[in-house]
Amino acid sequence: MTTIMGAAIGAFIANNQMKVLKGSVAGLVTCFKGSKYTKARYMELMALMYDILQKARKEGLMSIEKDVEEPHNSPLFQKYPTVGSGHHVSEFITDYLRMMVSGNLNAHEIESLMDSEIDTHHHEAHAPVAALQRVAGGLPAFGIVAAVLGVVNTMGSVGQPPAVLGAMIGSALVGTFLGILLAYAFAEPLAGLLEQKVDEQGKELQCIKTTLLASMQGY
Repeated sequence: MTTIMGAAIGAFIANNQMKVLKGSVAGLVTCFKGSKYTKARYMELMALMYDILQKARKEGLMSIEKDVEEPHNSPLFQKYPTVGSGHHVSEFITDYLRMMVSGNLNAHEIESLMDSEIDTHHHEAHAPVAALQRVAGGLPAFGIVAAVLGVVNTMGSVGQPPAVLGAMIGSALVGTFLGILLAYAFAEPLAGLLEQKVDEQGKELQCIKTTLLASMQGY
């Protein structure tokens, strides 16, 4: 088992960039935690969006300029700490509010930019998922290699008693079993769970996108 795991980890490190390795470790940590995208979080996000857009509607778009430029000092963002303190969420909101304030782009152009950013974020966030899926696909092969090496080692001991040879062959076959077990009972399910976590992040950005575009179109 140690040999198979060592080979799998070595291949994983050699086959991925450092940012993918860091993302994979961080992603695996989140797999053992509950989802942070609860109903309460979405309600807070919608309340934040409502307050910002209501202020812009009542006092004009220029009234939210300071909130957009300094979200960490904005009373609106501080009022909703769960989503307001989120680095990626606050950046996504303020970037497109800044474009709305400048008035240089229409709703269709901003929607295109939003889609491009969400797709890029989705692609980058899926890199650790793909890395884990490759590990899951390779583990059975490592198990087969371990089994073959065990059989080769056994062939060099053909003069031993049957009980000894049986134990050696059994040890060789355990390699195949472990490779398949680790692939389909651990690596593959973890990759699937991590993919669900990544998709949850994208839904939050889609929610912000829909709200901002609806406001721009007068809804």
